[in-house]
Amino acid sequence: MVNETIGFSLWLDFIERDHLQKEFGRMIVEGIVNGATSNPSIFANSIETSPAYTAQLDRLRNHSAKAKYEALAKEDIRMAAEKLMPLYEKGEDGLVSIEVDPFLCDDTEGTVEEGRRLYREIGMENVMIKVPATEAGYEAMKRLMAEGHHVNATLIFSPMQALKSIEAMQEGLKIWRTTGDGRETKGVLSVFVSRFDRMLDEKLSERGIEPGRLGIVNAAKIYNLVESKKESSIRTLFASTGVKGDAYPADYYIKELMAPHSVNTAPLTAIEAFVEHPDHTVKLPMEEERIETFFAAVEKSGVDMNEVYEKLLRDGLEAFKEAFATLLAHLE
Repeated sequence: MVNETIGFSLWLDFIERDHLQKEFGRMIVEGIVNGATSNPSIFANSIETSPAYTAQLDRLRNHSAKAKYEALAKEDIRMAAEKLMPLYEKGEDGLVSIEVDPFLCDDTEGTVEEGRRLYREIGMENVMIKVPATEAGYEAMKRLMAEGHHVNATLIFSPMQALKSIEAMQEGLKIWRTTGDGRETKGVLSVFVSRFDRMLDEKLSERGIEPGRLGIVNAAKIYNLVESKKESSIRTLFASTGVKGDAYPADYYIKELMAPHSVNTAPLTAIEAFVEHPDHTVKLPMEEERIETFFAAVEKSGVDMNEVYEKLLRDGLEAFKEAFATLLAHLE
């Protein structure tokens, strides 16, 4: 649940039309969430499995697959943005993210053009444009923020990605604050967490390193980096915080990453578990010495973190592309 006292926000990492029309508004009113995120995989699952899109798809039957997808996604994002607008107007987040076409991850111009277009066509000020943290993406983040768009830098695994993202955002903010209309522009850095543990828990455990900690300590390192920039308009957003299987409690990554000036975007199951047993005990910031000691042990165990960062980013980009391609094939 949202905790304004410590500056912690909880966003729902799930978009599906039937849920938007029924439960999402209740979650906002009850102070459970104050924002939402989406990605190609979320939309693919929702559109492929929910009957809530049947009527609109029937009206769109003569359109291209991507046009169908965008029409569905834009309506969902607009609906979420409308429900969140009262919070946004009060300065209590109220933001919802939509990601650009994942096949544009290496195309700065294409990313900027699509981000602008989606924002314009959705027509809601509280929409965030989600941009992968690639070399092309950093320039796109800068340019979109310079034009006054809220930006969500996504698929961040390494501190270097985080550094490049926040520096790009700060450059964009500087331009916007000089040339813009006075509106505050927000940025978040989506730091992926659980994928580290799913990838390396078994190996690290065999070498005497506590499982379920690599993703958290890595996220803590990036959180410290972001906070060191002292930019109130840019926050760390902890993403990929769902638990697969029963290795940890469903809300493990919410409670273990409780931090001031941060956001946690989580799936429904994690949020429901957290609401049942809420705990806002602050866990971050973590001492740099403790972080470095942990990573020294990881390195000594034979894990090359740079290789891990590269693999997770590559796999993440491919997963979103595959989900998007499968969805487009489904919509043909």
